[in-house]
Amino acid sequence: MMILKALARTEMHRLGISRRIEQITKGTLPVKRGSLFPALHRMEEQGWLVSLSGESEGNRPAKVVQADGRGTPPTASGSKNDGAASP
Repeated sequence: MMILKALARTEMHRLGISRRIEQITKGTLPVKRGSLFPALHRMEEQGWLVSLSGESEGNRPAKVVQADGRGTPPTASGSKNDGAASP
């Protein structure tokens, strides 16, 4: 959910997402490439994110990610098939 929150305002390159999450959490949640990139890939496969070609802050080619605009993922909208135990 932190990834979606980071992308709520604008599209970002992957390193920017990591920096934004650390900013939102005031440094309490450091995000490593080994966990962020696979998570982004899974979210893209599920249709929550869209990846585009873009540029990084240094005008280098980078993969830019944006939320797909369809709203929240199924687990946040109350889907009963989210793998969580029912209360």
